[in-house]
Amino acid sequence: MSSPPRDEIVARLRPTVAQTVAEVGFDLEELDVQQSGRRRQLKVVIDADDGVDLDDIADVSRALSETLDEYDHVLAGSYTLEVTSPGVDRPLTKQRHWRRARNRLARILLTDGGEFLGRVGCAEESGVWVLADGRVRRLIYGDIERAVVEVEFQQPPAEELAKLDRAADVAADGDGKDTEESR
Repeated sequence: MSSPPRDEIVARLRPTVAQTVAEVGFDLEELDVQQSGRRRQLKVVIDADDGVDLDDIADVSRALSETLDEYDHVLAGSYTLEVTSPGVDRPLTKQRHWRRARNRLARILLTDGGEFLGRVGCAEESGVWVLADGRVRRLIYGDIERAVVEVEFQQPPAEELAKLDRAADVAADGDGKDTEESR
């Protein structure tokens, strides 16, 4: 029996894997299939607002194993299932990534070539509030080339979090202006 191409396998499995992952209470971040000798390696990356722990990984693995038993014809043979969570170097590409990174430091590269380190605030549908160099500003997602969370070994300063909270309050009040706060 001929094995379907990798991209075709991913395309055929993605809806089912995403549904199973969602039923257990998580978001599917990535699905990849690689050939490893005679076996395929199926890598599933999951995430959630409250994070992912080892028990969550085990729950999703069990649910996916049951679901994937019905897809032997797609996988065309034996496979190894790897369920994991995103690493700290995962780029912030979706609103939910920004929401989950709230109050964390991020290295942000803008499409105009600018780059800075900023603390992530409130993530909205079209943009995110960020504190950098003592000012809170709103960035439109389309103006962000790449952003990655920076690892910190201490709690963020309370005054930075307070500035971000004030910006979130302004956003919630419907002001919506792309203003900078320098208080």
